[in-house]
Amino acid sequence: MDSKIEIKVTNPKNGDKVVHSVRPGHATSPSPSSQPSQSSDGRRRRQGQGYGHGEGEGQRNRGREGQHAGRLIDFMPFKKWVPWMIPGFVLVNIFLFMITMYINNCPKNSKKCVGSFLGRFSFQPFKENPLLGPSSSTLEKMGALEVSKVVKSRQAWRMISCIWLHAGVFHILANMLSLLFIGIRLEQEFGFVRIGMLYLIAGFGGSILSSLFIQTGISVGASGALFGLLGSMLSELITNWTIYSNKFAALLTLVLVIVINLAMGILPHVDNFAHIGGFISGFLLGFVFLIRPQFGYVSQKKVPPGYIAPSRKPKHKTYQYVLWVCSLILLIAGFAIGLILLLRGVNLNEHCSWCHYMSCIPTPLWSCKNRQVYCQSTEFGKSLNLTCISNGKSEIYPLTEENTSQVQQLCSKLCG
Repeated sequence: MDSKIEIKVTNPKNGDKVVHSVRPGHATSPSPSSQPSQSSDGRRRRQGQGYGHGEGEGQRNRGREGQHAGRLIDFMPFKKWVPWMIPGFVLVNIFLFMITMYINNCPKNSKKCVGSFLGRFSFQPFKENPLLGPSSSTLEKMGALEVSKVVKSRQAWRMISCIWLHAGVFHILANMLSLLFIGIRLEQEFGFVRIGMLYLIAGFGGSILSSLFIQTGISVGASGALFGLLGSMLSELITNWTIYSNKFAALLTLVLVIVINLAMGILPHVDNFAHIGGFISGFLLGFVFLIRPQFGYVSQKKVPPGYIAPSRKPKHKTYQYVLWVCSLILLIAGFAIGLILLLRGVNLNEHCSWCHYMSCIPTPLWSCKNRQVYCQSTEFGKSLNLTCISNGKSEIYPLTEENTSQVQQLCSKLCG
């Protein structure tokens, strides 16, 4: 492959501004014998009207070089990656959702399933799950984030497993389209290692903040990791500010997208704390993982043999190093403090009376309070009789190895 480097001499001794576009294996300074002479009337005069076969070949080569020299090709110092990890993440999420629906087996546990023609892949009733998905108990079995299990049973793995699970078709469709839209561009620019680590760590950060504020119910979804990617795009733009054109327009557009997405989190039944935690984690991680060298820096490995590199500049600017160090310190401290508080069972809502408004703002159209339901249960052999206290409805369910969350789910369905 022909790679070309543009070398600009802005202050040559002869007073002329010279731009040489050269190829590897050829000298940067033309030899006197290869320079055509110029007559006094300004017209070029060819030297040596006759030449042999070797001279003719060299002349043709020089002609091709002249054509190449007429075109200035930008030197591309940043490698472009072929994205495969992000599409792989999408396939894994879809596969796990299908496994979850298979395990859920709605016809076995409910009389009114949505899409009953799908068999055991049919969805729970709309009253129970309006997103077209499995039951809460199935998601819990698959690894949904449940604070009581993380704190009391030390099942910390749920803080990672929950980002691969989704509550329904609408949920996974929205998240996977966003992941493809955001993630592929980042993987092309920075590679699968950095973006993969950023995705997982940001998702973990979202789980930490969610667990510190929302300690009832379960939480699933890749939204925290997705907001981490959005946050990293913002910090990447800031730390690599000098290499971008139209940077202010890009900054305003990105901030607008982030604000709109965070504003959607104030709706009920949306875990906005996972969004905020993922965004903050991704924002700090962007300063650490996505730092670029400035354009004035040219690595010696990129300069072909025989060329004179321009005056060498430092790889990164001072402010980039400062942001890198500060972000790494904040990340380590924040994760350490968050995990300590979580494992001690601290509920930050008790120390922040207004923080719950960051996840849901009550309006005349909806309420942010979780409606408590209570049922009276009675066991008859291998059956469980539940009676809703609020409406008096009663239902008999086959008695399996029910745990507390499954009984609560049945009670919610009965009282709904």
